[in-house]
Amino acid sequence: MEQEHADLILVASTIRTVDRTAPEARAIAVRDGRIAAIGTTAEVERLRGPGTEVRDLGDAVVYPGFVDVHTHHAIAGRTELFELALPPSLTLDEILARVRATAEALPEDAWIVGGVVATTLLPSLADTATRLRLDEAAGGRPVVIVEDSRHNRWASTRAMELAGITAATPPAGGVTVLDPVDGTPTGVLLEAAGIPVQEAYDRSGGLTRAQHVAASRRGVELLSSFGITAFQDAGVSTDILDALALLDRDGELNAWVVSSLLVNDEIFGFDPIGEALIDRGEGFRTAHHRPDFVKIFLDGVPPARTASFLEPYVADAAHGAHFHGETTMTSEELHGWLRAVADRGLGAKVHCTGDGSARLVLDVAERLRAEGVTTPIQVAHGQFLAEADIPRLAELDVSADISPFIWFPGVIPQALAEVLGPRAEHSQPNRSLLDAGALVAGGSDWPVSESPNPLEGIQGLVTRADPLKRAPGTLWPSEAISASEALEVFTINAARAMGVGAETGSLEVGKSADLVVLDRDAIAGHPDSIIEARVLSTWFAGREVYTAP
Repeated sequence: MEQEHADLILVASTIRTVDRTAPEARAIAVRDGRIAAIGTTAEVERLRGPGTEVRDLGDAVVYPGFVDVHTHHAIAGRTELFELALPPSLTLDEILARVRATAEALPEDAWIVGGVVATTLLPSLADTATRLRLDEAAGGRPVVIVEDSRHNRWASTRAMELAGITAATPPAGGVTVLDPVDGTPTGVLLEAAGIPVQEAYDRSGGLTRAQHVAASRRGVELLSSFGITAFQDAGVSTDILDALALLDRDGELNAWVVSSLLVNDEIFGFDPIGEALIDRGEGFRTAHHRPDFVKIFLDGVPPARTASFLEPYVADAAHGAHFHGETTMTSEELHGWLRAVADRGLGAKVHCTGDGSARLVLDVAERLRAEGVTTPIQVAHGQFLAEADIPRLAELDVSADISPFIWFPGVIPQALAEVLGPRAEHSQPNRSLLDAGALVAGGSDWPVSESPNPLEGIQGLVTRADPLKRAPGTLWPSEAISASEALEVFTINAARAMGVGAETGSLEVGKSADLVVLDRDAIAGHPDSIIEARVLSTWFAGREVYTAP
C-alpha cells in the first residue's frame, strides 16, 4: 500500500524533540495536523509528494511548542483590551496621573478598572489621605486597581460605596484595611475583601459575551507570540469557559487549553463557583479545550501575611510574633473536595504559597493515595516547601507547578523578605525537587508576572538571576537546574502535569504538530543569553499561528 504523503515538511539546522529516546532531528513531516515522521532529512523526505509544502528553515532551530501550566490568559487579554494597564514600576503619582487621564475621557460614574500596583507600594496606600487623592484623580468615579499578585485590590471611595463597604459593614472575607487614625476603610482590600467591589463592577454591566471572547482570543494570541501552544488557565468563570468553547468551535483556539474550575474564590469574584460551576464544566468541552481540573485556594500570598507557614512571620504590630497565617480549609474539608472531584474524573490545582499549606496538601494526598485515589494533584506555586516534604511529591505523585517567575531576585522576593526574613532566600527548591524525582512543571502565572515568556523562565531556572537584569544577585543558586532540564519543565513536564502529555509537549510521531521556531538554539549557548533567542514562528496542529513581524 502506498504511503500517504505529508502536507508539510520542515527542515532545520537543529530540531530538539524533548524525546529522550531521540533528542535531536533535522526534519519533521506533518499530515492532518499530526507529526507523521521525524528524523533525518532523508527519512522524512520519503513522505514528500507533489502537494507537500516544504520549508527549509535554514539556521533556525525548532523546539516543541512551549507549555505553560499556570496562566490567566483571559485576564491578561481583558487588561490589554478593556482596562487601564499599569506596569508595576509606577510610583503613586504616576498611577494617579494615568487614572486622571483615563477619567477625563469617561462619563460620570463610569468605572475605571485596571492594574497593577506593586506589592511593595500597597502599605503606603493604606490611609484616608491617599484614598482621597485617588478619588480626586478619578473625579469621584469608582476605581479598582489590583496589586501585582492579583490577590489584593485598591479601591476608591465611590467603588466601596457601590460595593456596600463601610467600617460598620466590612466584607465577610479577607481583610479590609482601616485608617489607623479615623477608622475608615482605606480602599486597600486584601484577598476576598475585594470581591464585593468586583461584584459591584459586574452589576454595572461588566464585559459583554463578545468582549469575553475577544479577551480570550487576545490572550491566546499573546501566548502564541511567545511560542506557547498549550496552557492551563488557573481559574476560570463560565464566561471564560464559554469564550474558549466558542473560539474552538469556530477554529480560532490555537492552543491546547486545560481549564481549572474554581472550588472556592478568594480573589476573582466569579459566579458560580464550587459544585454549581463543576456541574457545568463538562458542557464546555471541545476538541482542544479540556475543563479537566478544579482550582482550590488553600491560602493567600506571603506579603499580605495570608499564606500559611510552619514557622511564624516576622513580628509586626498587627499580628504579633507568633502568627503563621491560615489555610482556607481544614484537612477534612480538603479531603472531601479532592475525593469528590476525583469521583468526577477531575484533577486538582491547589494554590499553596506557604510551606504550611503545602504540607496540608501532601498529608491529604497521602491519605487519598492510601485509599486508592489516583487523581492528578498539583501544588501550585510550590515556592516554599519544608525539606522533609520535598521527597513526598514524587512519592505521592503530586506535581509541582512552579510559578510565578520568582526563582530570581526582584520585587516579589523583596516583598517576601520583608515578612519572612532570611528564609525568603530559600524559595523555589527546583533542583531538589528534580533530584527527588518530582514532576516539575513550568508556569508563568501571567499576568501576575509581567510576561509569559518561557525563555525568561528557562533562563531564570538555570541562572537563578534576573534575566532582565532588573535586580542584582542570585536567589539560592544551589537550586539551579540545567538548560535541558529547564526546557523539559516548560514543555513535556508541564504537558504531563496538566494531562495533555499524550497530545503535545514533545515532538514525536502521532502527537499534535505543535512547535516553535527560534532564530537560535537558546539552550545551547551561554545561560545568560537564553532570552536573546527570538521566536520566528509558532505552529499549532500543523498551522502557522504566529509569524514574527
